[in-house]
Amino acid sequence: MSAPPDLPHQVFRQAVEQAALAISITDAQANILYANPAFERVTGYDAAQVVGHNESLLSYKVTPKLVYETLWAQLKRQRAWNGLLVNRRRDGSRYLADLTITPVVDAEGHTSHFLGMHRDVTEVHRLERQVSNHKALIESVVDAAQVAICLLDERDRVVLDNQEYKKLIGALGSEPASTLLTGLREQMGAEFDQARARRRAISHREVRVERPGQPPRWFVCAVSWFEEQDVSADAFYEPARHHYLLLTAQSIDEIKRQQEALRINSLSALLAEQERIQGLRETLAGAVFQLEGPLNILAAAVNMQARRREGEESTDIVLETALRDSRAALDTLRASIPDQTAEAVQPLNLNEVLRDVLKMSTPALLGAGVIVEWNPAPELPRIPGGATQLAALFRQLLANAIEAMNERRAEERIVRLTTLPRADHVEVTLEDTGPGIPAEWRYKVFEPFFTTKGAERGHLGMGLSMAQDTVARHGGLMDIDPDYPQGCRVRVQLPTGARP
Repeated sequence: MSAPPDLPHQVFRQAVEQAALAISITDAQANILYANPAFERVTGYDAAQVVGHNESLLSYKVTPKLVYETLWAQLKRQRAWNGLLVNRRRDGSRYLADLTITPVVDAEGHTSHFLGMHRDVTEVHRLERQVSNHKALIESVVDAAQVAICLLDERDRVVLDNQEYKKLIGALGSEPASTLLTGLREQMGAEFDQARARRRAISHREVRVERPGQPPRWFVCAVSWFEEQDVSADAFYEPARHHYLLLTAQSIDEIKRQQEALRINSLSALLAEQERIQGLRETLAGAVFQLEGPLNILAAAVNMQARRREGEESTDIVLETALRDSRAALDTLRASIPDQTAEAVQPLNLNEVLRDVLKMSTPALLGAGVIVEWNPAPELPRIPGGATQLAALFRQLLANAIEAMNERRAEERIVRLTTLPRADHVEVTLEDTGPGIPAEWRYKVFEPFFTTKGAERGHLGMGLSMAQDTVARHGGLMDIDPDYPQGCRVRVQLPTGARP
């Protein structure tokens, strides 16, 4: 090959001599014929020390034999080869060479020489491995983290996530980040957009994720933003930045379950205390009721005696004294009846109240083998009322239903609990497959001290009376459906504008 007429051979030689790459020319057997100064700087060998020697002078044993076999196979096909070799300098130190060998073909088509060019890429390789190791370490740490972590780009697309995040894909849909960020936005409102605009971190935000037909999931979420410089060639002189959102989410379902169990236990204890007080009220009220009858008869007898025996003052005085003392004792007994506990009024969702009642009644329902068909309305208007009073009301109705089915000993034991929104009130229906209530008792069961179970079984007949009183204090209505054929259906209607 001849140089162009306008470019002297000397220019070619000077270009090779001054090139920054280590350049060597060998014969067809790889014996070195020429080495430029850069070759000397990289290898530590002077040109005089390598000329006449084979290129294998630089080889080091850690380079696999297969690499050399591939190299020569490529060169024999008169094709250039490029790859990495571990070479040895004159002082014995090793370096990683990025080598390109090109066959020089003569006019007859034979390989007459080889042109070798290489550079020391040891430091580049070290940095690449260091970055790769750091990346692997970070990925391992992120994957081992017990919190869900994901990185989103400016379009809210997930570009990096860990194993805990992947576990949420089934529970929270195809992209959990979208669900969690939607929950954060709904909870924070404009504050979220302000934090994003100002790149202000968000931390320790609880997010509740509703799932149809399943318990809700709870997470503590944190969000932070950071920037990354654009690594494309276009941004070399005109730096550009990309913004990313880092989302972390830790499940607190177990904590919420424990809190819920503690709340239900506290509510159960409160209702048990109220039931104890209610039982005391029933007992004292029953005693007053039972004593009032004989006392009224005694009062009538005293009056009759006074009219018939005007001269027997001593007898009348004794009877009047007994009557007066009895009335005083009765007043004392009546005054000892505990007052109803006052409760603050608050907006209530009856679905939540009834869920609490079902949770508290679960042991009794399981013990009686009762199947519960729970049909809550998807959306209910809130009603103002006392949460504990209403929980006690529905717990009493549910306990009555369980007891009725136990008495019947029916094979099919089903309780259907339904909530329905109406125009100006919320309706709750409780159906059971017990023996039902005869039509003639439809209203009597709400009277104080009326019971179908007998006082000898510990029932004073005040349960439904007290339940009716609770409904009335909330401005509602409660009745028994006379046309329900499969047992008993109780309807409770509570207005959305009531006050207890």
